[in-house]
Amino acid sequence: MGIFKVKRLMNIKKIVLFGSTGMVGSNIVNHEKFKEYDFVCPSRREIDLMQTNLLGKYLAKIKPDLVINVAGMVGGIVKNSKNNYEFLLNNSMININLIHQSYKLGIKNFLNVSSSCIYPKNNKSPITEESIFSGPLEPTNEGYAISKLSALKMCNYLFNDKNLNYKTLIPCNLYGPFDNFDPEGSHMIPGVIKRIHYSKTNNINSAEIWGDGLARREFMFVGDFVNLIFSSIESFEKLPALINIGLGEDYEINHYYNVISKVIGYEGNFIHDLDKPVGMKRKMVDISKMKKLGWQHKTSLEEGIKKTYEYYLKHYEGQI
Repeated sequence: MGIFKVKRLMNIKKIVLFGSTGMVGSNIVNHEKFKEYDFVCPSRREIDLMQTNLLGKYLAKIKPDLVINVAGMVGGIVKNSKNNYEFLLNNSMININLIHQSYKLGIKNFLNVSSSCIYPKNNKSPITEESIFSGPLEPTNEGYAISKLSALKMCNYLFNDKNLNYKTLIPCNLYGPFDNFDPEGSHMIPGVIKRIHYSKTNNINSAEIWGDGLARREFMFVGDFVNLIFSSIESFEKLPALINIGLGEDYEINHYYNVISKVIGYEGNFIHDLDKPVGMKRKMVDISKMKKLGWQHKTSLEEGIKKTYEYYLKHYEGQI
């Protein structure tokens, strides 16, 4: 189901996708609608997004109708908390260069993909778009969040002050094929899949859960999010300048472990490590704006975990 039920209002054909090798970017490239557009997907070798002048020349040569930004340095709670400076510096430079060079060159359409980590740590869920800047951020990913906030505000200023279609999607946590399964750099679901798979294949009868497992999280299957991106392109002018993307439901961390164990077939016990960081107690976005546009996710948690585990076995274990 698409986010809109109206005909395409804009003639968007040529699209530059920055970040095409990451999880979201890779799923865009592998989507069934990818070939309907003239996508240009530069690699890091082709263009360094931190080099302002080179980026400007590259965009001037391509002359895209739309720029999609899913590029940046990403990671889970461990990598973020240890590298706040690097996350802030690298992502800020990338976002500022992409947005400003697009604006300078007269590119009228820009899709900025943000993150729900931009919301204050003590906000009550579900979190509305109006909650931005209403309180202190979660310290474990503050650098990343600040870089995302600056990109969001740049796009919002250009939308409000310059009448340009610079829009921002704020998705909840995402997971799925092409995710990062490295325990040091991964988000929760791929990290847990790898740990529980290891425990099962090595006959280890216990698996570790960080914290008490009672914190609540909202995870969307990346395929559903990419469906929305393509639906948004089809009616880009109608897309709000700022919109949350989520499920409208969340689960305890313990529940995610149970579902992943069921999919993998692991029958061991769980041990809670109360010394490990857990981040915010609850983070679920308000999807009122999204629901008004007629869109909702299609993939259940168990179905999404199955698809993600199949990807992991095929690409990391060499078997299905």
